[in-house]
Amino acid sequence: MTELQFADEVLDQLQERNPRFDTRAYFFVLAALHSVIHSLDEPRHISGRELADGVRRLALERFGPMARTVLAHWGICATEDVGGVVFALVEQGILVKQDEDRPEDFADVFDFEEAFELSYPWEARY
Repeated sequence: MTELQFADEVLDQLQERNPRFDTRAYFFVLAALHSVIHSLDEPRHISGRELADGVRRLALERFGPMARTVLAHWGICATEDVGGVVFALVEQGILVKQDEDRPEDFADVFDFEEAFELSYPWEARY
């Protein structure tokens, strides 16, 4: 089996088990995790709150005022959904969690309307 076939099989399994998330949601959360890890002085475990904030920052950077719409299109409408993506990746063996990590770590980290619309930094885009 080639790497590409393996990746396709893993994505198919993720979609089958978690059909509410678009495959791009998994790639995006992994990209946000990568971004958070690379912003650290030294490698360490990333908390649910840190990763949710990383998703927020990356979404604003990549999608600007369309961030909330893009994430919603992929099935991510709240920070709890970021946790859903993460734990789907854990279940699939792509990510590893620590014993104390829980889906609840992603609950109510921030409000999507507030973060992506009401507090959008419009002046930063000029």
